[in-house]
Amino acid sequence: MSVREKVVRAAVRLFAEKGFEATTVREIVEEAGVTKGGLYHYFESKDDLLFEIYAAMLRMQTRRMVTIAESDLPLAERLHAIIADVVVTSIADLDAATVFFQSFPLLEKSKQVQVRAERRTYHERVRDLVAEGQRSGVFRADVPADLVINYHFGAIHRLGMWYHAEGELSGEQVGKHFADLMLRSLRP
Repeated sequence: MSVREKVVRAAVRLFAEKGFEATTVREIVEEAGVTKGGLYHYFESKDDLLFEIYAAMLRMQTRRMVTIAESDLPLAERLHAIIADVVVTSIADLDAATVFFQSFPLLEKSKQVQVRAERRTYHERVRDLVAEGQRSGVFRADVPADLVINYHFGAIHRLGMWYHAEGELSGEQVGKHFADLMLRSLRP
């Protein structure tokens, strides 16, 4: 594992356990087993580290979403696969997702703007699939696509508040249920 990966993993663990504000750079480097110079080689600040935790997840999820969205699957199957995937990948790295959503307001404003723009791009691509389905009659058209997306992604962004790996449902099962619920809500 690279120094960068060690630092990110240590930060996720500590931020999840203690909170972003209560975690010091010293604690991160001790947990990672690296020097402060190693951390600062990759990250200018703790804020940059928090930003990277989220950005890495969003980049990965966006790549996966685009691959599914551009596939030859029928529209409803593409939407189902995208929603299931974003749930599964969020649960797979739930500490990182939880840390980010709890700590987002602590990011400097310019980073908040950047994150919102990147997340909006993801949501808009999925919204466009919903709108396409509404125009073609695959999905009901009486509920605005933006509302559908905000409702479902709002729930996904709160997974860290209630999901536990040792619970009854696996990440894959939760992903399937979320995707099923979305498609049922869009059924004409």
